[in-house]
Amino acid sequence: MTGLHEGAVAEEPVVLYAEFTARADSVAVVEGLIRDYAKSVSAEPGNLRFDIYRRQEEPTRFFVFEIYRDRAAFEAHLGAEPGRAFNEVLVEHIEGAGSDLRFLTPVPR
Repeated sequence: MTGLHEGAVAEEPVVLYAEFTARADSVAVVEGLIRDYAKSVSAEPGNLRFDIYRRQEEPTRFFVFEIYRDRAAFEAHLGAEPGRAFNEVLVEHIEGAGSDLRFLTPVPR
């Protein structure tokens, strides 16, 4: 038994990536901020993945790959206080107004 009602469909995970560029003089600060934030996000019950990368050819460019259990988990993530506090500080250390978010859809095998 799956726990779903007859005819119900399991909600798909929410998969996305976020990219942002640190100011050249703030790379270390941004790296510290995102590492600390990752600990908070990873503790969220609906978070399945929060991986941080930097582009090899452009080390000021950060790439964060995220997966949430479902839409409700993603919405809870968006409403969480640590995210608001993180973004408020991050915007002072990056180029532009914030992260560029891109949502992904799985391709069936």
